[in-house]
Amino acid sequence: MQIFSASQILPVSSPPISGGAIAVRDGRIAAVGTVEELKASCGGPVTDFPGCTIMPGLVNAHTHLELTHFPSWKVRKDLDYLPKSYVQWVSQLVKIRRALSREELEHSVHEGIRLCIESGTTTIGEILTDFSLLPLYASSPLGGRYFLEGIGHDPRGCAEVLKRMEESLQKPAGKFLPGLSPHAPHTVSGTLFTGMHELSCRYEARKAIHLSESREEVSFMHDSTGDFASILYPAAHWEEYLPSPRRTTSTAWLDSLGVLDRATAAIHCVHLTPADGAILRERGCFVVLCPRSNDRLNVGCAPHHLLKRLGLPLAIGTDSLASNDSISLWDEMRYLRALAPDDFSAAELLEMATLGGARALGLQDAVGSLQVGKRADFLVLSHRSCEGCSLHQALLEASRLEEVYISGAAFSPLS
Repeated sequence: MQIFSASQILPVSSPPISGGAIAVRDGRIAAVGTVEELKASCGGPVTDFPGCTIMPGLVNAHTHLELTHFPSWKVRKDLDYLPKSYVQWVSQLVKIRRALSREELEHSVHEGIRLCIESGTTTIGEILTDFSLLPLYASSPLGGRYFLEGIGHDPRGCAEVLKRMEESLQKPAGKFLPGLSPHAPHTVSGTLFTGMHELSCRYEARKAIHLSESREEVSFMHDSTGDFASILYPAAHWEEYLPSPRRTTSTAWLDSLGVLDRATAAIHCVHLTPADGAILRERGCFVVLCPRSNDRLNVGCAPHHLLKRLGLPLAIGTDSLASNDSISLWDEMRYLRALAPDDFSAAELLEMATLGGARALGLQDAVGSLQVGKRADFLVLSHRSCEGCSLHQALLEASRLEEVYISGAAFSPLS
């Protein structure tokens, strides 16, 4: 048993504790309370962090660590141009991704894991395009949920994707639980969507779907026109699978397939309508916001006020370095706070980046808050006093990450 104490403990699931502490046994939290209470009831050595706050490790609900080295790949592969549209960005991404070696991908994942820990993220919701990279996550200190990505329209190709997915779902993955990611309504056939949903139910694997991310998606789902139809589909040799005008939205189409449920995390949701939001709420879906990625790709801004009014459970993700400047959730929270100060308080953002993310990934019983029985993933932060500020504001606006603990073991944020 070991006790970790600080001037403040922020459990997230309950109010802050002054002079608080957590007791850790075998990598899990054994007790939470004041340091005096834990000394009396638990015993064991005490590691004290005076003037600091202990809070849960951050949960990044949407990552693509395979793409961590994307900025340098652009330069090295002489494709370092600035896309002028979402479809141009997708085309650039595909060109670069197809030319990568296995070694390049492995180095990229390892760097992504390092950057996560360095910025205080201890749990991720990772989209996995190359299933063979799964052992890299299984052997990492991070925990979370991996989402095997599915893309395609050709029936035979989709059948092969489902077969490989089922094989991968049965392999152990360390502290990662399984998940599936039907990429998006415009890149995945109805047959593949329903097949992945069936696998999700059979293996209790959560789903992550890029939903209503761009204006191009909106027009495509309505009348099968725009850049998706004229550029993306021909480039992927999907011309024969171009659908007749559906006159619907992405959310309504997915709902008609019966694939939206409480195991679904909808990513981005920039162009969500009130009716779409009502569907997601009725189905029990989660929404993961990626505001800096949306801004970088110039696709718009999610309807935060609508999402909150509907009571949709929210989490935060950084997406990848193909569409962002960092994979730090601190940067994401601060950006969202500046973008929508009337919609999100500092306390709400910290909850979205911890317990909210854990709930979106179906990991709320294991991580996301400092509670007995949960994994001892926690951060130690120093922060200057902020007159008139709450603890949450001080942590968000004026803190420094001093230590990162994963399963009770220390990882220096600067290592």
